Amino acid sequence: MAGRTAALPTATTGLQPNYVVPPVPHPNPHEHIALLASEDGLLMRPHRAGLPYPASYVRVSWGKTANIAELPSDGGSPSVDWKEGVVIYGIVGLMTLFNASYLLVITSRSDVGQLFDASHLIYGVKSVVSIPLVKDRAKSILSRMASRNTSVNRPSLLVSDVDDIQFLDEGTSGGPHVKFADEEEVKILTPRDQVKFSINSTDRPASPVSSGASTPASDVSMTHSPVSTIANRMSFWSRLSKRASSVSEGADIEESLLDERELFDSIIHDTNGVPDKVISSIIAATAPPPESSEERNSELEKRILRGCLREFTKGDMYFALHFDITRSLQHKHEQSTKLHARNKLLSELDALPKDTTVNPLDDTVDALFEPSVTLPLWRRVDPHFWWNEWLSKPFMDAGLHSYVTPIMQGYIQIASFDLPKDTSAMKDVSAGPVDYIVISRRSRDRAGLRYQRRGVDDEAHVANFVETEVIMRVQRNGISNVFSYVQTRGSIPLFWTQSGYSMKPPPVLAPERTPAQNLDAIKRHFRRAVSVYGPHTIVNLAEQRGKEGMITNAYREYATKLDAKDVRYCEFDFHRETRGMKYENISKLINQLERVFESQGFFWVSNNMLLSKQKGVFRVNCIDCLDRTNVVQSAFARHVMSMQLEAVGLLSPPQSGKSGVEVIFNDVWANNGDAISRAYAGTSALKGDFTRTGKRDLGGMLNDGVNSLTRMYSATFSDWFCQAVIDFMLGYRTLSVFEEFLIKLQSTDPRELIRLSKIRAEAIATSVARVLSEGETLMSGWTIFSPEQLNVKFDDRFEEKVLLLSARALYIVSYDYSLEKAKMYICIPLGAIARLEKGAYIISPLEEASRDPVQNVGFSVYWHSSDKIGMRMTSYSIRNCPEDAPTRSPPAVSVSSSSQFKPMLPRREPTKNANLSGIMSKVAENAAGATNVCFAAFKALPVDPARVRSGSSIGYAEPADDLAGATTCRQVVDMMVDGIRRACEDAGNSPVIADRDVVSLTEAQKMTSIYAKMEYGVKRLIWLGGLV
Repeated sequence: MAGRTAALPTATTGLQPNYVVPPVPHPNPHEHIALLASEDGLLMRPHRAGLPYPASYVRVSWGKTANIAELPSDGGSPSVDWKEGVVIYGIVGLMTLFNASYLLVITSRSDVGQLFDASHLIYGVKSVVSIPLVKDRAKSILSRMASRNTSVNRPSLLVSDVDDIQFLDEGTSGGPHVKFADEEEVKILTPRDQVKFSINSTDRPASPVSSGASTPASDVSMTHSPVSTIANRMSFWSRLSKRASSVSEGADIEESLLDERELFDSIIHDTNGVPDKVISSIIAATAPPPESSEERNSELEKRILRGCLREFTKGDMYFALHFDITRSLQHKHEQSTKLHARNKLLSELDALPKDTTVNPLDDTVDALFEPSVTLPLWRRVDPHFWWNEWLSKPFMDAGLHSYVTPIMQGYIQIASFDLPKDTSAMKDVSAGPVDYIVISRRSRDRAGLRYQRRGVDDEAHVANFVETEVIMRVQRNGISNVFSYVQTRGSIPLFWTQSGYSMKPPPVLAPERTPAQNLDAIKRHFRRAVSVYGPHTIVNLAEQRGKEGMITNAYREYATKLDAKDVRYCEFDFHRETRGMKYENISKLINQLERVFESQGFFWVSNNMLLSKQKGVFRVNCIDCLDRTNVVQSAFARHVMSMQLEAVGLLSPPQSGKSGVEVIFNDVWANNGDAISRAYAGTSALKGDFTRTGKRDLGGMLNDGVNSLTRMYSATFSDWFCQAVIDFMLGYRTLSVFEEFLIKLQSTDPRELIRLSKIRAEAIATSVARVLSEGETLMSGWTIFSPEQLNVKFDDRFEEKVLLLSARALYIVSYDYSLEKAKMYICIPLGAIARLEKGAYIISPLEEASRDPVQNVGFSVYWHSSDKIGMRMTSYSIRNCPEDAPTRSPPAVSVSSSSQFKPMLPRREPTKNANLSGIMSKVAENAAGATNVCFAAFKALPVDPARVRSGSSIGYAEPADDLAGATTCRQVVDMMVDGIRRACEDAGNSPVIADRDVVSLTEAQKMTSIYAKMEYGVKRLIWLGGLV
């Protein structure tokens, strides 16, 4: 019997099964799933009491292109022995890398708590294991997982007779530790468990998660020799660590160090102490790069997996199986009301099925009501806060709804406290324990790390956007009162950047963005935000002077230009107002916004009756939206809690800092700030001592200094690779992002790639309008990398030019992207083109990815100089012909020699005084002699086939053109050269097509200076050292 299938990554066509859902309450994600490695693939089925033989099971085939199929159960046939399987807590998703696909599964979870009752349990992701879809490797890993479950005494994860299973509390394991199994494919990273504390303790409670940096650094022991240190720091590859790990514990360390010192001395002698040769020799001898692309991809694959698993196991990922944690209580209530109104309208139009009835909407309100329960859980969650959607897509496409577990990044803490007995405004009033819950939801839009993602993007999404909801339940005289209050934070919604190269770098507006673009972005951002949260009150905590003054002034200016009645702007210079550790001055801000608090109100359900709704939200920000923002948001939350308690006749306890209420409140908010800070900046929040204790002391200031240094180290050393991993696991970039990282030692914002593609399309359109004659038809238009000068292939200055191919000529256009205009162009008649050469175009020989002859390809166009060559330039006067400009003779290529088209690499000359007239004069001189040949060299831009999210609100795709379908630069060049050849033939000319390197690797190595090699070596030391 054929089951439902889906291939990774290719989606099936037609109506997806995920849209065909029976109109009945749908089963929730499986709480336990059994895994078994068979001959045909990895098998999985639900594992729970009362279901010894499920009706079906799922098979994921072996191989890189994993096929998922739901098959009928064998009814307990001995052909499938499920007792040999392993039980997991859920599936993160499928990830396809260079050599294999991997199933990411949750092997350990923490019990965060329950939202009021046992049907609303929330879990945290503690450890994730990657299972390669290769039979032998998968069997080995599953065997180790089974042994681990047995050794740590977790019967809930052991396959046995189902009726005998005992489900234990999984949140009671030991302290913080990181585990790496002996098998290299298994990475189990376990964060710290939640720390319990007593409200009666006088000690400061600890954060439930370690406050260390989230991005691991390479620790170099004092026993390491200089050879080990340099090799570890400057080689991205892990040969040295592999070799070191293979040495037995009984090996003589001193003897090993002596050998390495002798090696170091010999390298110094052989290289005469030349620094770049010393470094290169050490790396080549002790930690050489992989010898083949397969070996390189294998090592890079392990790093990608490790980075992905780290993101899911830092302690800030949460999931629930029976309800949606991505939406606030008020949002769910509004959804329910809209759904009822829609069904009522459809019923009046007789558009509902005959057996469907719409009950009248009564006044009874369930604070925990779940709308649209007939849909699978993944169809109900807010996609903006769903972090494993892309990884889960193969299971969604196969219609395996119960195998999809939505995971949210943020922070959740559930606490309770007793109010002091004298807090009642009336006598004989009984008040039970107060449940206090904080849920922070971090958006995946413009997701990333501190200095890599700032401000707003072209989709009007901002970096580090977090929605924080506080839920409080107060029992008073037997009546349950449920309150909810929402605040948001997010980066300043303008185009701005901030370098991570210093301790306190100044934020600056993006120079390539116009005021109109900034105004449009902030308008669209608040238009979307107001539609979701209602009227906004902006609370900007950034400095109004100094380094932050520029961005603050710009924010104020653009917020004023908004002229929106639902957006109010307020400033509070946090550092100036609280100077001298006077954090109590935050009360001034609360007093200033008292009327806003009253108008906003809060969501309140009392005894199943809706008494009020929140009408508006505070949007708080500083520069990072971390430290200052969390302090002020906690102060706002404390003020609202007082208002809520007073609403039910209870007096708010004094903020003495010693009561149980204050201890728990401050701890919850300090933990919340730490979690968001670790996700965005790599350390716990600064000023956490005030949030945790209500006081600012010298010890806290010293701790802030250490955290600031840690953040700078993280941003400088390892965040670029982590950013590439985040973009990849969210589906924003393909594997090409890691090729880009190896070349540039950083990665590009995926939305910036889309913006650049639009800019390039506009450059082509502008060039067509300015260059082509009336009636001349464009056949193809491309943007391409090229030396600024003609007749050279390797130069100090390269630029991105526009190539236009028409039925009569090839146009080479120098385009000014900042002014959006064509600076100059050369018109080469197709009949004048004599030869086309295509091959490798190596500009930098320093990294393997930049030496790849498949992805570093270009071509050269040779043409006969004549008076038919048309040339024009854009000037600020009526003159636009090169003959009006002073001339200088450029190097020319003679056609009399038998080696007439031999690639020429002229000696590079200083070009800082070169101007447009000089460039044009060189072309004019070439056109003077009919016996000469000119040429231009072009290098294809990197190909990054963008991903498109099926069924998602966000899509990334390059504009369609005649190069669509090309996946390598070689394919791009082949298409371009073939297009020019066909156009020439149509014009009656047959140019010679030759396969010859434009710039070979040997030539590139000769042209690369020692300074460039040293500069790149230092970059590797700084950027890649923290990743080894």
